Amino acid sequence: MLKFYVVEDDPAVRKMLSRIVAESGLGEVIGEAEDGACASVIAVQAADVVIIDLLMSGRDGIETVKALREANYSGRFIMISQVENKEMIGEAYQQGVDTFIQKPINRLEVLAVLRRVSDHLMLEKSMQAIRNSLRLLEVSGTADMKPGRLLKQERSIEQQARSLLLQLGIAGEAGTSDLIRIMKWLKTQEQAQQILPDLPPLKTIYEQLAISSPQQPGANLQKDVRAIEQRIRRLVMQTLTHLSSLGLNDYGHPTFEYFAARLFDFQEVRLRMRELEEPSKSSASKLNLRKFLYVFYVESCSVSE
Repeated sequence: MLKFYVVEDDPAVRKMLSRIVAESGLGEVIGEAEDGACASVIAVQAADVVIIDLLMSGRDGIETVKALREANYSGRFIMISQVENKEMIGEAYQQGVDTFIQKPINRLEVLAVLRRVSDHLMLEKSMQAIRNSLRLLEVSGTADMKPGRLLKQERSIEQQARSLLLQLGIAGEAGTSDLIRIMKWLKTQEQAQQILPDLPPLKTIYEQLAISSPQQPGANLQKDVRAIEQRIRRLVMQTLTHLSSLGLNDYGHPTFEYFAARLFDFQEVRLRMRELEEPSKSSASKLNLRKFLYVFYVESCSVSE
C-alpha cells in the first residue's frame, strides 16, 4: 500500500483526490497541505508519492519540488496542472516531477496515473530487492554462476551488458550498440544523482544518444531519435522471441526461468510462445520498453559496482 501526500490550495480538489486514492485500493493519503510552504520534508518524508499543484497562491509546485529534493526527499512527484506552457512543464520535469495530471480533475485519468506510478514503484522495489540479494551473496562468497548471478569481479557496465547480451542470445543483433550506450549513459546519471529512482522518459534517453552520436551529432535529431527507438524496439522483440523459443523447448531452461518474467510481462511471453507455435508472421505482443531497459540496467550494475 502506497502512502500519498497532497499539496493543493483547493480543498475540493484535495477531497476529490483523497477519495480517488482511497477507492483505488492503491494506498492512503497520510497528509495534506494547502500551500507549498507548508509541505516540509518532515511532513512528506513518510509518503511514497507527493501529489502537488503547479500553481498555488503561496509557494508554487516547482519551487516546492525543488526545495524537497534539496532536502533529500526521495519519493515521487505527480503534478497537477492546467498550464500548457512547455517551458514551465519542462522545468517541472527537470526538478524531478514524474508525471502530470491535467485540470479539471478527471477520475479515470487520475486512476491511470496512480496505477502507472504504483507499477513503477513496485518494479523499483522488486529490482532493489534483487540487487540487495546479489550483494549479500557476493559478500558471503556463496554466489554461483546462475544467469544474472555471476561471481563478483571488477567489470565495467559495458562489459557486464555485453555478457548479458550473450546470455540472452542477442549479442549479434542490430541495436546492441545503442543498448550499451544507454546503459553507460544511465550509469553516469546514477553517479551524478547518487541514485536512479526510475528511468528518465524514453524520448529523453533516445535524444541523449542522438546528441552524443559521433556521426554528425544533432544533424537531424528527430530522425536519429526515431531510428534509435526502432532499433531498440526490434532488439527487445528479438529478446522476447529468443526467450520464448527457449521456453517452448525447455520450460526449465535457466536463462528462460531467470530472465523471462524479469524483462517482460509474463503474459506477453506466453502470447509470444503461442505465436511461435502457430507460427505467426507478426506479433501482437505489447513491449514494455521501460521495464526492459530498467531491468537490463539493474542486471548490468549488479556486479559492476
